[in-house]
Amino acid sequence: MTLQARLVAQKIRVARKVVALTGAGISTAAGIPDFRGPKGIYVTRAYPEDVFDIDVFVADPSGFYAFAHDFLALNEHVVPSYAHGFLARLESAGRLTAVVTQNIDGLHQKAGSRAVIEVHGGFTTSVCLACERRCPTDEFADVVLRGDIPHCKACGGLVKPDIVFFGEAVKDMERATQIVRESDLLLVIGSSLTVYPAAGLPAQAGGEVVVVARGPLVAPPGVFRVDADIDSFFGLVEAELEGLVCRP
Repeated sequence: MTLQARLVAQKIRVARKVVALTGAGISTAAGIPDFRGPKGIYVTRAYPEDVFDIDVFVADPSGFYAFAHDFLALNEHVVPSYAHGFLARLESAGRLTAVVTQNIDGLHQKAGSRAVIEVHGGFTTSVCLACERRCPTDEFADVVLRGDIPHCKACGGLVKPDIVFFGEAVKDMERATQIVRESDLLLVIGSSLTVYPAAGLPAQAGGEVVVVARGPLVAPPGVFRVDADIDSFFGLVEAELEGLVCRP
């Protein structure tokens, strides 16, 4: 793993435009469960299988808000992982153009990243499905945490966090695709590359693609694959980059 870390650090050193694409695996070390892994939400939690279906949500949002209750209660105490911090420091050093993330947990922003594209949306803001009023999710977090379903303070309509449900279009995909195309190094971190359209981004990369993830992977040919613990691996990479980024 040390040799792989040295090689990835060298790729970062010589790259002009580094972009990261992150999936659930970068957040599991922070305590956020993934969805499809052996210990993922779909396996270990008693939520309906269609908990993220937009038509089901509109008809009966109780299943989703059971998930939202647990998510908000957990996320309130979660801190970003080492890898989240590494990407923020890489951006601060002027070496990372942007993070494109499939995650909805907001941990990249908590870690200090500014250029973040959330293609599946996030929990930070919410929207009323009736009057389209937008508000911070914190405005009704207490309602969710006591087990109730939130409604708009302006019109009483059903409120939905700004995350992408099945049946809805992903967010900022055109922008994400353009940024990936302009990159000469794409770091894919913690994604099995099975959920489209984000899974198709590595095939659009303008240069090398490095994938750091555990377990099964669906990826285009020619990628540099690292099957290792994400935080441990990027700890080694950052050590190799001493002087290029400021370690915590």
